[in-house]
Order: sequence, then C-alpha cells, then structure tokens
Amino acid sequence: MLKSKKPLVIPGVYDAISAKIANKVGFEAMFQTGYGTSASLFGMPDYGFIGATETIDNARRICRASTVPVIVDSDTGYGNALSVWKLVKELEAAGASGIFLEDQKWPKRCGHMQGKEVVSQEEYTEKLSAAMDARESKEFIIVARTDARATEGLDAAIERGLQNKKTGADVIFVEAPKSIKEMERIGKEINAPLVANMIEGGETPLTPSETLSKMGFNIILYPLSVLYANTYATLNILKELKKSGTTTKYKQKVVNFDQFNDLVELSKFKDMEKKYRFTKRE
Repeated sequence: MLKSKKPLVIPGVYDAISAKIANKVGFEAMFQTGYGTSASLFGMPDYGFIGATETIDNARRICRASTVPVIVDSDTGYGNALSVWKLVKELEAAGASGIFLEDQKWPKRCGHMQGKEVVSQEEYTEKLSAAMDARESKEFIIVARTDARATEGLDAAIERGLQNKKTGADVIFVEAPKSIKEMERIGKEINAPLVANMIEGGETPLTPSETLSKMGFNIILYPLSVLYANTYATLNILKELKKSGTTTKYKQKVVNFDQFNDLVELSKFKDMEKKYRFTKRE
C-alpha cells in the first residue's frame, strides 16, 4: 500500500454500504472513520463516545464488505498500552489492514475541534510499541498521529512525529496544520511516509493531491467527505418530501431500485439461492 509512487487518496467510510460504494468507484484502500462511526451509530459527535467494542464491530462489517485494505481509526486505543495490544489483535483478526493511533488524552475529540489535550510522549510511545508488538503481519500499517500542533505548537508536533518514526511507526501523521507553509515544514522535516488530512471546513486548507505529494505526503485522507455528502443529500431530499409530499423532483439525483440492487450484488445471492434450493430427488 505504501510502495506506490503516486499519492494514495483514501476516502473515509463508516458502514458496509459506504465501503461497497468505495469499492465500486475503484479506490485502492479506505479508512474507517471514528467521527463517522460515532455519527452513524449514535448520532453523536466525535467526542469520546465510542469505544473498542463499537470500533471493532464496525470494522468487522466494513472489512467483510470491502475488497481492498481498510485502515481503522482506533482513536487513543481506549486505555493503556495493554488495551492497544488487545485492540490491534482484534482488529487484525477482523480483517483490518492497519490503524491510526493518536496521542490525545481521553475523552478524545475530533482533531479539528478545539479543547484537545495530549498525553506525554513517553505514554504514547508505550502504546505505539504495544501496537507494533501486537500485529501478526508486518503488512499491517500503524499510523502514529499526534495532535500536539494544537496544544504545544508545530515545533513540538514535528518533534513528536520524529520520535514516533524512531519508535518504528510505518506512517507519521501531524494532525491539523493550519497553513500550506506548515504542511511544507512537516514534509521537509519528517523523512517518512506522511498523512495529509483533508476535512471540508477543517483547520487544514484543502489542497490537491499532486501538490501534497510534492510536499512529501504519501497518504491523502478525505475522512468525512462521504459522511458530509450523504448528510447533504439526505437533508435535501427529506426537506423536499416534507414540503411537497413526493421525491419526484429528485428522481435524477438518486440511484434507482435496480442500480442499488446491483451495488449490493443481489444477482449473486439470487444465483446462490438457486444453487442451494432443495429439489426433490427421484
């Protein structure tokens, strides 16, 4: 996954159907977003409401629906180093191909929200080391994320990134830089595979993947685009239904019955039904 010469653009998904759609479009990998998991399961913000159970259960469903690698947002690991060790074991068994592990204090919050705090580098290094020890396959990617930009400044965040590389993380992620200049510094000073996190309306300016690649970023993450687009579409069609009592106006803006059934592979299951149907023998 990290060997590609071109930047890897990865969408965020939060359920099995969004994973199916990402597959159909042709993405090479996908990211299970904790923000989207919290929103879709509970209708609540990314504010520390989901735990290991929700993350693992959702990963199992998404990985089963996907034909490409799934990297899972595992927040802070939901506890200490031993909790991280157990989480990695369970996520790898569920079919995940990697995790994002962050250094926030619990309860964590979305990296582009205010009021974040981070743990000491020593505590995070313990968790990161546990994650690396727990994985069975070296192909299982561990992304070390720091949120220190918001609390300690860019210099400290870069220093944490360098330390996480030294510890052995596969990918380094400095969350929520505030400008192109800050992103250029990260790319210049951390010689490792890097994540650029593109959130519509977030702290970091949306930047074309080609530009980010030239800065040194290998993984270009769009974690919330699907969630935001689906929310926009749902709001609009439900407003129209409430106002007019029909969705006729949106007929050309939704997939139809047959198109959706094709997406979820109805024909495959019809064929299976025929194969296993009991037939009376002579």
